[in-house]
Amino acid sequence: MADRQSSTDTPRAPDRGSPFAHAGFRWTIVGLLFLATTINYIDRQILALLKLTLDRELGWTNQQYGYVNSAFQATYALSYIVFGWVIDRFGIKIGYTISIFMWSAAAACHGLVGGVRGFVMARLALGAGEGGSFPSCIKAVAYWFPQRERALASSLFNSGANVGPIIAPMIVPWVAIAFGWRAAFVLAGAAGFLWIGLWLPIYSSPEDSRFVSDDELAYIRDGRAPASALPPAIPWGRLFTYRHTWAYILVKFLTDPISWFWLIWLPDFFNKTRGFDITGSWMQLVAIYTISLLLSIAGGWFSGFLLARGWTATRARKTGLLVFAACVLPVVLALHANVWVAVGLIGLALAAHHAWATTFYAIVSDVFPKGSVAAIAGIGGMAGSVGGIIFPAVCGWVLDHYKHLPGGETAGYALLFGICSTAYLVAFLVNHLLAPTFDPIEAV
Repeated sequence: MADRQSSTDTPRAPDRGSPFAHAGFRWTIVGLLFLATTINYIDRQILALLKLTLDRELGWTNQQYGYVNSAFQATYALSYIVFGWVIDRFGIKIGYTISIFMWSAAAACHGLVGGVRGFVMARLALGAGEGGSFPSCIKAVAYWFPQRERALASSLFNSGANVGPIIAPMIVPWVAIAFGWRAAFVLAGAAGFLWIGLWLPIYSSPEDSRFVSDDELAYIRDGRAPASALPPAIPWGRLFTYRHTWAYILVKFLTDPISWFWLIWLPDFFNKTRGFDITGSWMQLVAIYTISLLLSIAGGWFSGFLLARGWTATRARKTGLLVFAACVLPVVLALHANVWVAVGLIGLALAAHHAWATTFYAIVSDVFPKGSVAAIAGIGGMAGSVGGIIFPAVCGWVLDHYKHLPGGETAGYALLFGICSTAYLVAFLVNHLLAPTFDPIEAV
């Protein structure tokens, strides 16, 4: 449980010239978190990329496909809460190892199923494991980085949410064609097990890591209160008495389903509105997530840049959130635009989502005591997943309903794009009303 002690400021034994220590090891930790997030999002997107193949093999409707994705979100929501507790109780290293083992096994098991019910069960298992990812990453960043670097560090690990969907369209369709669709799921599961082999020997708390120099440890601790002054973790029940908790819950409920919409439905969108088959949209998908990757990192840097210029945390973070919400609004025009203009607008909207999300990860670290960060991340993640349970089923119903009306599924996608374009502005207003400032909460 060494990583649970990383908030202490007890004297640290000198490195005594350890050949392993260097001045920037915290970025290696971000690299590990980035790699795990990348694998995570490859796992998540495989089903969407294979939808057309599975449409033919299983004969499912859009609504049934939506239900399969809602099944994932159901256990994902509960898993967030469970892993929030596990990580706070047993530490990041143990908690994240359990999470990735579970989701890698579940990903591989997708290759064993052959019907809608089997996919529901496999998605339930996948969601049960994946809920540990973001609570682990957010808490690791809180321990390994000073405040001014947290938004950037969060944007870097969260960029795996873009890199995974960049890699997946370039690999998954061809693996499915060459070796069958089952092989794509098995390979994704194997990648997770390989990552555990890197994680276990490398990760520990900054205080206990043989890879961290004394200078870097002092830098990580910069601005951190001494252990005797650190507030204790807030009891779970009491967390719900804070307006900031409810602000985060509602923001996640309103905006997380939008990122799932893009992940789940984009290949189908290009098929139904542009006529692209399983291999025909890979360039557009890669371009969308490449745009998102590059711009979202800049977005994660933005509020940290404002903080470095002397802005308060409240002013810097809220300015970033408002800019990101505004960047999503034009996506409603993508439906009837030239295909590459549509790619640019969707890429901008996805970038804004990830910059928005990483800013909120930093806000959680700013506002709540470190001992409660994983718990809050789990609560917020559960709220986002509840929205994610509802929205895929709604999307499937809308698309099935509209395909029998004038305009067909294109009209259905127009309605859904309209919802996506305004969700962040609504969430910004809700958050501002509930949490006018981002001052640290003191546990009492």
